[in-house]
Amino acid sequence: MRPDEPVCFCFKVSLHKVAGFLDREQPRVPSQLSECLGAGTGCGWCVPDLEQLHDRWQRGEPVTLPGSESERALARSRWRQDRRAEREAGSQTSD
Repeated sequence: MRPDEPVCFCFKVSLHKVAGFLDREQPRVPSQLSECLGAGTGCGWCVPDLEQLHDRWQRGEPVTLPGSESERALARSRWRQDRRAEREAGSQTSD
């Protein structure tokens, strides 16, 4: 993943911004990454990635994620479709 590619697609928060936030603010828990331009507070798809980045940073490992922007965008799109289908199936059973 390149530094200018988004980790959080909802708010266009790049890997570079997350890495800078980690180094500058030194958050104790991954949820504090939401203070970095709202990362993780939109659809929620990137929350596991933010947790992984925080864990890597705490261990002193490179702050990076696998995959290209297009691969990650496709994975997010599929995830969102699955979530939508789950919600629709759940609303049909409650009728």
